[in-house]
Amino acid sequence: MIEHRPFKQLGRFQNDWLNANYHFSFSGYHDPKRMGEGALRVWNDDTIQPHTGFPPHGHSSMEIITYVRTGAITHKDSMGNTGRTEAGDVQVMSAGDGVQHSEWNAEDEETTLFQIWILPRHAGGKPGWGARKFPKGERSGNWAVLASGDGADDSLVINQDANVLGATLKEGETLTYEVKEGRHGYLVLADGSIELNGIVMNGRDGAAITGPESVTLKGVADAEIVFVDTV
Repeated sequence: MIEHRPFKQLGRFQNDWLNANYHFSFSGYHDPKRMGEGALRVWNDDTIQPHTGFPPHGHSSMEIITYVRTGAITHKDSMGNTGRTEAGDVQVMSAGDGVQHSEWNAEDEETTLFQIWILPRHAGGKPGWGARKFPKGERSGNWAVLASGDGADDSLVINQDANVLGATLKEGETLTYEVKEGRHGYLVLADGSIELNGIVMNGRDGAAITGPESVTLKGVADAEIVFVDTV
């Protein structure tokens, strides 16, 4: 089963430095029909103004994946990690039994990103952080594993039976995926336009996919895709 979720139907929050769009219930936005997909609990589409961001705050028992769409984000945490993640690249943080972190746009331009939260296999544990570059040219017409529970294809590691995938499609190119029975998929179009099993999706639209389901993506306009497959 596939449920298309157009960008205009997402939850909304805006203040002087953050423009956030929520695919699932989050903060002051609550929709009992959109509480997550399997272990996937949060998918936020954030625009952060220059020289602003999320000040130090805490998390526990959550796998937090950040996919930067444009600009860059600077990370600092209570484990002593620091890093700057640029557009198209990914960082992950396993909150474990507790960690404090900040995510700051230190650039002179807006930063746009997807923040994805996945419930872990087990609560608590040792927190961790990592980041990697994922050149878009290497995922043209193919799925690249950005993060996974087993570190497949040298991906970043998260504490869950889940895969975070990325791909780009040119106009007319196709790509397939099989969401197996008992699993959940969620796809967001970072940019461009595709047909997903005949459903036209435009930039920043989402689609919830309940397995078993075979999907075919066809590029309508050059597209950048982020996809989560999880229990």
